[in-house]
Amino acid sequence: MTWDHRNPPAVEGRTVAITGGSSGVGLWTALRLAEAGADTVLMCRGLDKGEQAADAVRSAVPGANVRTVQVDTSSGDSVRAAAAELRALPRLDALVNNAGLLISPKERQVSVDGYELTLATNALGHVLLTREVLPQLEKSGDSARVVWVGSMAAKLTRTTPDDLNLERGYNPWLAYAQSKLVMQAAAFELHRRLTAAGSPVRSLVAHPGYSLAVRSEPLGEAAPEREPTPAELLQYPLAQGQDGGALPVVRAAVDPEALGGQFYGPRGGLKGEPVVAGGVEGVPGAGHGGLGGPGKLSVNPVVGRACWAFASRAWGLAPEL
Repeated sequence: MTWDHRNPPAVEGRTVAITGGSSGVGLWTALRLAEAGADTVLMCRGLDKGEQAADAVRSAVPGANVRTVQVDTSSGDSVRAAAAELRALPRLDALVNNAGLLISPKERQVSVDGYELTLATNALGHVLLTREVLPQLEKSGDSARVVWVGSMAAKLTRTTPDDLNLERGYNPWLAYAQSKLVMQAAAFELHRRLTAAGSPVRSLVAHPGYSLAVRSEPLGEAAPEREPTPAELLQYPLAQGQDGGALPVVRAAVDPEALGGQFYGPRGGLKGEPVVAGGVEGVPGAGHGGLGGPGKLSVNPVVGRACWAFASRAWGLAPEL
């Protein structure tokens, strides 16, 4: 099957939950999936903003079935409550782990559970959410996916395995880049564990390239049109809109040929049509190099095991599924 991002396969009857679904790549992912017929669940920190986003999707896609669930991915209690709502749904076919802090605090802050805030929001909370809803996903069989929204920043840093919580060497850039590296490595480790367990759920990573909100089409009050700043105009030759950045995520979520352990991104690394840009050893397209690849550490199984174990134990869970 040849993938056509302008005409994705129909997915009527499927339900997809998207964290950070009220804005940016998450909102555009929800819109594209709704256009393909999926029921979407926008998981948002603020319900007012979530309902505004849901209204924008309904206006763009008449008849779309959209609901909202409140979640703060930095909080274990909030994640568990949101997971309970997802488990109560008639079905859940895919979870898109997209929410996150893009700009980390200048000074180190901790979550309500005591973890560095960016790490908790971007990575640890998503590991907990995924583990909480895996049984529900498995009921959907071969359509079941967990798509983790990664970043090219993940390959621009090195982990500090004995200080993932950044208690000794915090800076905002490191906090963001390391959180995305931990997320990607954990996502690929989940793929290995699901495969070993014979689970039908696929765990894969997608990144949006270099995506700017101002280059996106306006989407009602949830994403109003505005004039670009001079600094943004300088970035235009390298960037695409967040509507384009959502396309690798959509492909990872619904392409029948997408496989666990693969890494999707724009063909040009920064922008372009969605393609397989790498993955773990043993899957088609495996690799870590190139501008749009996942980076060597993300696909390293030793790093993956360490990140998965750290994230699981943060919530009192054993690494084993």
